[in-house]
Amino acid sequence: MLLRNAFTSAVQQLTDAHVGSPRLNAEILLMFVLNCDRAYLYAHPERELTPDEEARYRKALGRRASGVPSQYITGHQEFWGLDFIVTPAVLIPRPETEHLIAALLPLAKASPRPRIADVGTGSGCIAITLAKELEEAEIYATDISTIALEVARANATRHEQQARIKFQETDLLYGLPFNYFDFIVSNPPYVGESEEEAVQLEVRKHEPRAAVFAGPSGTEVIERLIPEAHAALKPGGWLMMEVSGTIAEQVEGLLRDWGEIKAIPDLQGIPRVIVANKM
Repeated sequence: MLLRNAFTSAVQQLTDAHVGSPRLNAEILLMFVLNCDRAYLYAHPERELTPDEEARYRKALGRRASGVPSQYITGHQEFWGLDFIVTPAVLIPRPETEHLIAALLPLAKASPRPRIADVGTGSGCIAITLAKELEEAEIYATDISTIALEVARANATRHEQQARIKFQETDLLYGLPFNYFDFIVSNPPYVGESEEEAVQLEVRKHEPRAAVFAGPSGTEVIERLIPEAHAALKPGGWLMMEVSGTIAEQVEGLLRDWGEIKAIPDLQGIPRVIVANKM
């Protein structure tokens, strides 16, 4: 089968399966199967796919049509311009989380040798990005999942940051030193179980539930993280958390005993990051 015919058929298959952005997904999966870039696809429409390539493309398309995210099929996702390994053991890195990096970097760059903890590191995308951006930083990354930490360590090795990050299997900040950190950053579970039907089916079916849902209201993990972060931060230190617009106001209320508190919106104007300063 010619490349262009395989691609056209794939777009139609994904469209019929009601997969969002069918053309983009068809491109991503074909680039994965052929191990090429987008320019190659459009420069070689007459290329004949081998029987093995056709079979692997059909298999990948079938998985995507059934709802499996393309990132779990290819095993990769870009974040902050870096390529990260992802598996069903970790949350897929999303552009919204880049707002955490953007909020932290100006403050951290003004701090000599900042000490940073990434809580619930998952794929390690936050900790590794910070390690690459902040050469003098001392970085810890925690996760309660052994399998997630294996993925994070693999990503750290791929990006040559394994010696820069102290990975620790623990629940939130348990076991980390008190009054030690300048910054604590986290993309915690923040979706309430009452909102489950509003969450994309792909997320509900395929991404790790413990990384998405916090409990009935969505603030359960954050309610535990805030006092632990207060104990672990040095006076004047900063806590930065990704949240949803649904719970942003509640989270600000939980931080009423802190100093400066600020909500940073995403590109749609929805509160996405809550920043709080320890007095």
